[in-house]
Formats: sequence, structure tokens, C-alpha cells
Amino acid sequence: MNHDLHGLPLGTDSAGDAFNQALLSYLKYRADAGILLGQAIEADPDFALAHALRALFLLTAFKRDFHPVASQSAARAAQLAVRASAREQAHVAALQAWLDDDQDKALAIWEDILRQHPRDILAFRMPHFLNFWLGRPQAMLASIERIRPHWDESLPGFGGLLSCHSFALEECGHFEAAETVARAALAIDPADPWGAHALAHTLEMTGRQEEGIALLGSLEPHWSGASNIVHHLWWHQALFHLERREFDAVLALYDRRFRQLDAPLTRAQPDLYIDIQNAAAMLFRLGLHGMAVGARWNELADKAAARIGDADNLLTLPHWMMALAATGRDADARAFMQALQDHVAAGKVHAASIREVALPVCQAVWAHGRGEHRQVVDLMMPVLSQLQRIGGSHAQRDVFLQMAHQAARRCDDGAAAAQVLAAASLLWHRPAAQRTGYR
Repeated sequence: MNHDLHGLPLGTDSAGDAFNQALLSYLKYRADAGILLGQAIEADPDFALAHALRALFLLTAFKRDFHPVASQSAARAAQLAVRASAREQAHVAALQAWLDDDQDKALAIWEDILRQHPRDILAFRMPHFLNFWLGRPQAMLASIERIRPHWDESLPGFGGLLSCHSFALEECGHFEAAETVARAALAIDPADPWGAHALAHTLEMTGRQEEGIALLGSLEPHWSGASNIVHHLWWHQALFHLERREFDAVLALYDRRFRQLDAPLTRAQPDLYIDIQNAAAMLFRLGLHGMAVGARWNELADKAAARIGDADNLLTLPHWMMALAATGRDADARAFMQALQDHVAAGKVHAASIREVALPVCQAVWAHGRGEHRQVVDLMMPVLSQLQRIGGSHAQRDVFLQMAHQAARRCDDGAAAAQVLAAASLLWHRPAAQRTGYR
């Protein structure tokens, strides 16, 4: 029997090294994690946890088309897990709960694993991922702080733990502590994209654009071989330039970095949720500033039309609508909204959050595309305090606040504009009225 990176037993005699490398690669956002995992399964086709991790990798793409293959891997893992340890069986159970659209149950299982095995990398990383996309930063922070006393620099992946801790601190508004922890993570491994990501968020939230541009520029040479996280880091760099009203630099980063359509990472997953969020949100923000973006919306709208009815990631939904609205595809937009309403009526995953938050935000984005500013205000005001429920970060969701603020100003609703400014100012280190998106 082999052991994982932290000494926990693995139910395999031959695939431990490849599995550990795959897990570490995933923790460090490397593009070869799936290849390494495939090598582990090839080395031991009867290794239950490797099949479970393959299914989890598919689920983290938030794409319903991947569920049948994920289900096959999960079934294989369950079949093999009867001979595995209780810890590995629990991982398989958490996977099945996620496949059954019960993410709360999956989270509870992983947290129970962590109570018994606080150094379990997979059980630590999955709650961090899911809680983020469920809009639960306090749960992210609590999960990491429960296990951090059990980790130290001698453990592989300790820098990754610090990166996650930093990001959770930032999303909870503890900017000074977040910066300290992120810099410690990057001192351990300057090639850790999540550490760069956490620090970029902190610099964004504290209004330090020049530092942010310099930071990402200095770290970029370390990102060779990283996954699509590099697109999101370049998006952050564009966000710093946008705040400085350097629109040409923003478009250059769009075309040559985070939405370069012929780049290998983009070709491999052309509709990956985080890449779509990056692209749509940046084009939308440029539109709020009155900037023409040419035909860039068209390829995003094509992908949006192909994903109608897929509601696995709530934050992506209004970004799909941005593309449909920007290109005037009203028939697709109506089909998109009807699919969401059918999803809610059927009581499917995230039904309450879709009904109460995602649907009105999507409707507001569509109304914005038609120039119906009063409707944007009427739809957005009741959900201002609920936006966190669609997941993602404060920086990502800020685009919806900027949309609502612009609409309030255009229909001369000073009270609504002030309410939006107050909501945004609660999150940032400086008043929203001083920021480019609100001035």
C-alpha cells in the first residue's frame, strides 16, 4: 500500500506516485493534472480514489455535458471502494452527493474527513472550491483555519494552503492579513498561481493598481505550464488597467492573453466557465465606459446559445446573458430565460438562488442591453444584498453593481444610485464613488 503526500494510506500498490503528483498538480493549478491522473489509473485501474478524482475533475468544469462520463467514473470508484479505506470510501460518497446535486452533503462529508484527517489535501481543497462558488467566504475561511494548525512548511502543498487561506481572508474583508499570508505563500513558491490570485484580489480591493500591474508582470514568467487560471490572472491585470482608464491595454490583454482564441488552453476548453466570465465581464465593463469592442461578443454569444439550460455555475448565467443581449439575440435570450424558469419549477440544483437572485440579475442584464434603465434599477435594487448567493468574488460581482449604478443615474434615480454606492463601498477599502466604474 502506498501513501499520499502527507502519509495517509492509499488503496494502491502501484499508482501512488502518479496520483500524488496529480493531486499536487491540481493544488498548484497545473495544466497536466489530468494527464498525471490518467497515468495513475493506467498504473492501477483498480484504484478507487483515482477514479473518484477523475470524476471530481470533470465536475469542477461545471458543465452538464460532462456528467455522464463523471457518473461512469463515480460508479467505477464506488465498485472498487468496497476494498478501500473508510477515508477513501468517504471521498467516493462525497463525489456521489455532488453528482446527486446535493453539494451541502458533499461539503459535510469532506469536512468530516478533515476532522479525522486534517492533512487530507483533497478534502481540504474541495470545500474551498465549492464554498467559493456557492458564495460562502466565511465557510471557506472557517474550513481552512480549522486545519491550518495541523500543517507546516515541511508538508508538500503548504504554500497552496496559505494561498487558499489568503484568498478566504480577502473575501472576508481581512485585507492586511490576506496580503501577509499571500506574500508568505509566494515566498515558498512564486509559481503558485493561486497565491498570485489572492494577492491580486487584495491589491484590487485596496485600490493599488500600479502595484497589481507590477506584481503580475513580475510573476508571469513563472506561469509556464499553468492551467486556465493564467487567463484569470491576466483578467485581473486588465482590471487594474481598466481602473486607470487604459482601455487599449485592456483590449490588448483581452485579445492576446485571456481570450486568445487560438491559444492551446482556450482551444482545449473554449467554453470553460471562468474563461467565459473573464471575457464577458470585461467586454461588458468596457461597454459601461462607452468603449466599442467590435465583433468580440459574437463567439461568446454562439457559446451561450449552446449552453442554454446548463445552470451548474450560477455566476456564469448572467455572463451568458451579457453575450446574448449584446448581440441582440432575443430569441436565444428568451429561450435562456425560459430554461432557467423551467429549472426552478422542476426544483433542480440551486433552484432557490436562481429564482431569487440569478434570474433577476439575468433579466436586468437583458434589460440593460435594450436600454431599459428603469427596469434594470427595479430588478437590481431588491437583490443588491443577495448577490453573493450566485458565487464568485466581490471583484467579479462588482460588474452588476456598476451596471445598476449606471442605470440609476441614467433614469435620474439618485436614491437608487446612492444605495448602490453604499453597497459597493461596504466591500472595498475605499469609497466606491472614487472608483472608475462609479465616478
